[in-house]
Amino acid sequence: MTAPLQLYYWPTPNGWKATIMLEELGVPYDVNFVDIVNGDQFDPAFLTISPNNRIPALVDPYGPNGEPLAIFESGAILQYLGRKFRRFYPDDDVRRTKVNQWLFWQVGGLGPMAGQAHHFRHYAPEKIDYAIDRYTKEVARLYGVLDRQLGDRDYLAGEYSIADIACVGWIVPHAKQGQDFRHFPRLERWFETVMARPAVQRGIAVGRSQRERTDFARIAPFRET
Repeated sequence: MTAPLQLYYWPTPNGWKATIMLEELGVPYDVNFVDIVNGDQFDPAFLTISPNNRIPALVDPYGPNGEPLAIFESGAILQYLGRKFRRFYPDDDVRRTKVNQWLFWQVGGLGPMAGQAHHFRHYAPEKIDYAIDRYTKEVARLYGVLDRQLGDRDYLAGEYSIADIACVGWIVPHAKQGQDFRHFPRLERWFETVMARPAVQRGIAVGRSQRERTDFARIAPFRET
């Protein structure tokens, strides 16, 4: 590669999936901040890359056919990078399927439910007890799924993979989701192990100053993807 990958990003748990993966790979990339508070995600130029108005998105100047390729949706980005660089995403079908199960579990379950828990617990314009209870309990159930899966293995699919990368950012704000690690000791052990990786720390640090000034109360749940 003679030109860096172009990442379109804002520091959220879904954005962290891409930065953690890129830091783990150690490949050059440029960060293009998409301020989701100010509505940058609706810019027509960004829509040509991410038609669903959400971050993260990635442009590979050298796609599979040698032409630029734009990828949107965080799970698709992780799969693409895993295939391209042949790391953190197994080649054989059995192991890859095991990784895919947990990747899609995160994309379809952990992320959306944790996002709703965040929204109704902290940012909804009015307190709705039913919604708070519903989503807090569902996140607890999902944490329990992770805790059981980690009972006899170090990582979700056996070896460290894009499945772990996809999940860890959503566990960072566990307290805001109403979750207590005392109920999930194996999940806590996994979380501490993954968070100790230097690349994970670097990935989560990308754009930290922007995150600190973000007023998430102004953002509808799921807008960042």
